[in-house]
Amino acid sequence: MTAWLLKTEPETYSIADLQREKRTRWEGVKNAAALINLRKMATGDDVLIYHTGKEKAVVGIARLFTPDPKDGVVELEFLKPLKRPVTLAAIKADKAFKEFALVKISRLSAMPVSAEHYKRILKMGA
Repeated sequence: MTAWLLKTEPETYSIADLQREKRTRWEGVKNAAALINLRKMATGDDVLIYHTGKEKAVVGIARLFTPDPKDGVVELEFLKPLKRPVTLAAIKADKAFKEFALVKISRLSAMPVSAEHYKRILKMGA
């Protein structure tokens, strides 16, 4: 299973916005490393939605559909919110995440999530 994490400022676009709209076009990524990650995404991949800013937490799950990697744009469909947000502090406190990109390269806006980390985040957010 391939999973990803995408960051968003909740004041600009939140998990609640995605839930209301059901689907959205995800664009605006400028960082070269993040764009490389976007180009690796494939239809059907799960995506963890992470709120940046004051919240700093994984808040929900979406699924990728019809990606357009040439433009660095992907489209997401809402799956569900997490019952409990999984904060960056909780992730950093768990030694299982020491190699997680969110911990090591925290400014990256699009990053891969290993199957182990994905399952652990879902469990923490249940």
